[in-house]
Amino acid sequence: MASITKFEGKKGTTYKTVIRIKGYPTQTESFKRKTDAVRWANETETAIHQGKHSQTLEAKKHTVGDLIDRYIKSELPKKPKSADLQKQQLEWWKNEIGMRTLADVTPALIVECKDKLLSGITYKGTVRSSATVNRYLAALSHTLTVASKEWGWIENNPLARVSREKEPRGRVRFLADDERGLLMDACKKSRNKQLYLIVLMAISTGARQGELLGLKWENVNFDLKRIILVDTKNGETRAVPLVGEAFTLLKEYSKIRRIDTQLVFPSSDRQSKKPMSIRESFERAVRTAKLDNFHFHDLRHTCASYLAMDGATLAEIAEVLGHKTLSMVKRYSHLSDQHVSSVVERMNQKIFGVPTGQGIAQHND
Repeated sequence: MASITKFEGKKGTTYKTVIRIKGYPTQTESFKRKTDAVRWANETETAIHQGKHSQTLEAKKHTVGDLIDRYIKSELPKKPKSADLQKQQLEWWKNEIGMRTLADVTPALIVECKDKLLSGITYKGTVRSSATVNRYLAALSHTLTVASKEWGWIENNPLARVSREKEPRGRVRFLADDERGLLMDACKKSRNKQLYLIVLMAISTGARQGELLGLKWENVNFDLKRIILVDTKNGETRAVPLVGEAFTLLKEYSKIRRIDTQLVFPSSDRQSKKPMSIRESFERAVRTAKLDNFHFHDLRHTCASYLAMDGATLAEIAEVLGHKTLSMVKRYSHLSDQHVSSVVERMNQKIFGVPTGQGIAQHND
């Protein structure tokens, strides 16, 4: 049962609330207003009876800084690819609200921080995009989820009640036929003798830059005409067909491969065990080809776009690119409109025996 005692002092009136329930430690709080004391007593008693009060106490014992420090130490090593970026994002949260207890972290507080992220200026002198702000929210959200489900520090993740920013539709930039010719010519003339092959493989397979540069000879199967991508973004291994000119050139290239490394495209520094860097040579080739707003990742978009225009389904494109869901490849759906139209037309011809639209025209005459 709760007891509320009124005290008069130099600083004014204080209401001391004491809750004593058999089998539980005594809870004590002081308030300036009696209504606050009554509300706290009711909420605390209810939480104790529902078995939630222990988590409330845990939330008061730990700060956001404690949470982030433990998460960086125990959880980030499990995500080596994104660890550096997420650590940077979590450090931002620690600087903003690190001294707050987890009990103080409410949806309203998170929204205040979100607004600050949206209006803040980055080191590049630009405003953060909605997508970037959502990544900051996602980084904090996972720490709170772990604190709730695994550590028992909080009851629920307050960020689950905070809306994310609406992101623009994914950018689709792919090479037109003339642009592809210009870029490939520029790559052939590059001082980096492997650049042409790397770009050709990127267009042919849809593999990411990191996946190609991390490729090892043990994962190249010339008999089956495929490469195995191990170091992928989603952590899953996938096999990708390698055919045509990309297959022929890689097989020729394998005859002069270096024997001191398993990397297909190793650094020119023989003391280094890292893959080669192609940033400067690729950017130079793009400038030589006079391509506007084109990045290496757009070669992946190019592969997907060519597949769509050649009649591949979204499911087939997702399988080639290694996407788990179709949401990421829906951006290419407009490119396959002509293919979809031809499918519908063939169905109508088979069922009605006339080209699409002809039967309707005859009916209206």
